[in-house]
Parts: sequence; C-alpha cells; structure tokens
Amino acid sequence: MTKAERAAHLDRRLDEMYPETPVPLDHRDPFTLLVAVLLSAQCTDVRVNQVTPALFELADTPEAMMEVSVEDIREVIRPCGLSPRKSQAISKLSRILVESHAGEVPCDFAALEALPGVGHKTASVVMAQAFGVPAFPVDTHIHRLAQRWKLSDGRNVERTEFDLKRLFPKERWNALHLQIIFYGREHCTARGCDGTVCVLCRELFPRRRQGVSVKKT
Repeated sequence: MTKAERAAHLDRRLDEMYPETPVPLDHRDPFTLLVAVLLSAQCTDVRVNQVTPALFELADTPEAMMEVSVEDIREVIRPCGLSPRKSQAISKLSRILVESHAGEVPCDFAALEALPGVGHKTASVVMAQAFGVPAFPVDTHIHRLAQRWKLSDGRNVERTEFDLKRLFPKERWNALHLQIIFYGREHCTARGCDGTVCVLCRELFPRRRQGVSVKKT
C-alpha cells in the first residue's frame, strides 16, 4: 500500500471499530475540560478522572478556582504528578480567564496557548472536544502509531500533526485522533505490538515479519 492507501484503510477500519468516540476525560464544560487536559500531562486519563471530582467539588469555575489557594489545589491534584507546576498554572489561568475573557474559555488557539500551562496539544484538545473545531491533537499514542504505520517519519509531534492533517479529511480529524488513541491503548501498545502483532499492523503490512524491517513507501 502507498501512504495514502494506508491512511484510507485506517480511516475506514478505525471508524468501524470505534463508531463512538467519547471524550476520555470526565468534564462538564470547557473550563473543566481545560483543567482535566492540563492535569493529563504525563498522567493517565484514569488517574485524572479519579482526581478531578474532588478538585471540581472545591471549585469548578474560573471565578471559584482563582479564590482557592495554590497549596489547596496542589494537595488535591498531587496524585497526577507535577503538582507544583500544574497547581500554579490552574490558579493563574483561572484568574486570566476571569480578568481577560469574562470568565469564559476562549474558542481561539492563540488565546488558549497564551494561558499558563497550555501548550498546542492541550489547546487542540479543547478546541476539538469542547468547541468542535477541527484539530488533530498528537499524544504519545498517535505519535508512536503514525510512525509505526509509516504515516509520518516521527521526527517530532509537530511534523506528525502536519502529516496526519494532510492525509486525512478535515471533517474526520476530531473523531480520528480519539479512535487512534483508543486503538493504541487497546491493541497496538508500545510493548504489546512491534508492528507485526495487532490486526491493523497485519492488515497494513501483511508481509512484515517480527524482527524484519520493511522497505518504506
């Protein structure tokens, strides 16, 4: 298969396997999603979902969160890791939302990425999942599988995002990035598949054998 043929095959098969794409992080609105995505950095979605109920009971709006001390936020989110940095970011971005955005999460990439602790991936998740704006957030699963499936050379996440956006229809980006994540977690894990084991790897590269490299197309 050519790269375009592999992309088309993956698009069809992933949509068959995951017709529903629920957001993995529990949230109520754009603000709680933004906080949850920020907490998910170097932390599992499962752990984040265990922590956020207590955090959102403490405060679930920017107005309420800016009144909570950084120390109290840090204590609640400690299990997520990087709690000193994340608690500072949550406190500061809440104040900025109140003072500069009327307490609303902006539907704007530049405005989101200007918030403390919010990088391009976090902004992309919020734009896609809270506002329905086409985006292709690239996490570790997507970055790994794009390289494994030879959709991108994997030099960096920016290049992977660029390559995937060129290969897949824009209207599929939001669902597809979740479908790839679900598949990577369930079937094509870093240790569970080396490019020869899972069903999609076998379909894409039927002649590939364990320990044998395949010529790039």
